[in-house]
Amino acid sequence: MSDMIDYYEEVLLLRKKVEKYETLLTGVNEMTTFDFGNGLVPAHQHPNGGGWVADTATVSETAYVGPDAWVYGDAKVSGDAKVSDNVRVYGNAKVSGNAWVYGNAKVSGDAVVFDNALVFDNAKVSGDARVFGNARVFGNAVVDGDAEVDGDAWVSGNAMVFGNARVSGDAVVYGDAWVSGNARVYNDARVSGNAWVYANA
Repeated sequence: MSDMIDYYEEVLLLRKKVEKYETLLTGVNEMTTFDFGNGLVPAHQHPNGGGWVADTATVSETAYVGPDAWVYGDAKVSGDAKVSDNVRVYGNAKVSGNAWVYGNAKVSGDAVVFDNALVFDNAKVSGDARVFGNARVFGNAVVDGDAEVDGDAWVSGNAMVFGNARVSGDAVVYGDAWVSGNARVYNDARVSGNAWVYANA
């Protein structure tokens, strides 16, 4: 009988130790990981939208990262501290590398912004568009569809680049200009005003 009592007391003692350690561990954050395409990395879900953010990336608390969007690498998604932060990354959009999306910019659909690209002001990148290299998309510019902006190219003002168009090199598209279809604007080209470059130009 005394053996049974001793055993029971040992079980109670062990249970108290386990409960003590559980209490100590309650405040410890478990490391969360996510696969952004190259294996698991430390990451977390953004509190505003639930999208995945790598721990190496920087996303302001007031930015919106939709549930299927990803921000990873050393990317930054933020806004002007003096202004309400309306920056949004949503849909299946991905922001990665050293890219920076800020201001009231929006990246949506299956769009991808990466490398050292900047998307800011009220710019929108959507559809299957890709903005990469050292490209800049700003002002009220829109890059949509399967369009690409890369190299050191700039798209600004109220300009639109859409369809399968590509703007690259040191090209600049600004004002109310449109580049669409399969058009290519590259090297040191400038497209401005109300100009429209389209089809296979």
